[in-house]
Amino acid sequence: GPGIIVGIQAGVGDRQRAIILLSQMSSSGNLLSPKYSAQTVAMAEQYPEFIIGFIGQKRGAIDEHFLLFTPGVKLSAGGDALGQQYNTPETAIKAGADVILVGRGVIQAEDPGAEVQRYKEAAWKAYTAQ
Repeated sequence: GPGIIVGIQAGVGDRQRAIILLSQMSSSGNLLSPKYSAQTVAMAEQYPEFIIGFIGQKRGAIDEHFLLFTPGVKLSAGGDALGQQYNTPETAIKAGADVILVGRGVIQAEDPGAEVQRYKEAAWKAYTAQ
């Protein structure tokens, strides 16, 4: 809630810091409802100088002055046995992502450096196609 935001803000003092709120998750069955997501947006609007964005799947009601960090991105959409639901870089960018967050798609690759380049190119292609 807002008390946590105020507490973190007080803890950083006059150092230039900002936080990102968790608004939506990419795993199936997660407990973050649309109501919860709307409440995080409302809280962020109360502290725009300290909250820079959200972790989420789609921009929706998130104002453009906040960044959207989208997790669960993989070059091919789908899911896994753990309930993770993957979006492609293109899907994430079209849904409003400013930053895509890639985990297993890179760390499980034979050549992580080359795989990062593939993600970078796919995201840039999606971004410039808008």
